[in-house]
Amino acid sequence: MTEPARAAPEQVRTVTCVGAGVIGGGWVAYFLARGYRVVAWDPAKDAETRLRHLVGRAWPALTELGLAEGASTDNLVVERDLATACAGTDFVQESAPEDLVLKRTLLAEIDAVTPEDVVISSSTSGYGMTEMQDKCAHPERTVVGHPFNPPYLIPLVEVVGGTETAPDVVAWTAAFFRHAGKSVIVMDHEVPGFIANRLQEALWREALHMVAAGEATVEQIDLSITDGPGLRWPVHGPMLTFHLAGGQGGMARMLDHFGPSLESPWTRLQAAELTPALRDAVVEGCEREAGDRTIDDLVAERDRGVIAILRALGRA
Repeated sequence: MTEPARAAPEQVRTVTCVGAGVIGGGWVAYFLARGYRVVAWDPAKDAETRLRHLVGRAWPALTELGLAEGASTDNLVVERDLATACAGTDFVQESAPEDLVLKRTLLAEIDAVTPEDVVISSSTSGYGMTEMQDKCAHPERTVVGHPFNPPYLIPLVEVVGGTETAPDVVAWTAAFFRHAGKSVIVMDHEVPGFIANRLQEALWREALHMVAAGEATVEQIDLSITDGPGLRWPVHGPMLTFHLAGGQGGMARMLDHFGPSLESPWTRLQAAELTPALRDAVVEGCEREAGDRTIDDLVAERDRGVIAILRALGRA
């Protein structure tokens, strides 16, 4: 079987964005700022008006961050016909509403009118590609590229294929997003909600529990993050943050010392059992992520980052 002759990730020139709502429009603004020609399609009658308004509102921030050579809002074309929008593209990013029936149908329609060598990526925030690709004639070129709102500012994209997705498509998609300036997580397995959404959903559920029980106000919950752990997370994620909580002993000491507190009724979520295998996996993962950086190095890095964030926000 001959491999599809798709463009190399760095050779992509035209991107088609299917769906022009908040997420789809954010993608349009981002790709325009990165110098791509963008073709957008959305069935809503006022889609073009809303899209150009969104891009216009995003453009000052994108300009401040720095535009790629040739970047211009003039590179946006809005098509009323899906086949025309997909005909000459190098990459498709679908951002339709989170409705499984709609996603399945639309991806099959995109698949039918898009050149066979072009990758089709979905912005879905919860569905797995396996459950969305089953109506596609060429499911092997469909993949999830899950962004975060607003896509034109938040760098993270989670990439994961379905059971029918070709491994080279996952690799190509990750390479394309990285070339386009995104921070990419390539997931080894499909997980409902992906990685970041599951973490933020856990925090969200706990917040709702506390409000419902009268244990905390909305304002208290927000302040607890913005002036608490939220200041550390842009520097080190939750794993390295707790790695430092163990002092010079790192994550191993933290788990051994604080591990029993996992059984405390602090959360409505059932705690994972701290088995030796889980403990070792977390400790080894922190050591890999830290690399050559010592605990002292990480502390200094964290402190510099938090100070920079506080200053940037005018709070120090």
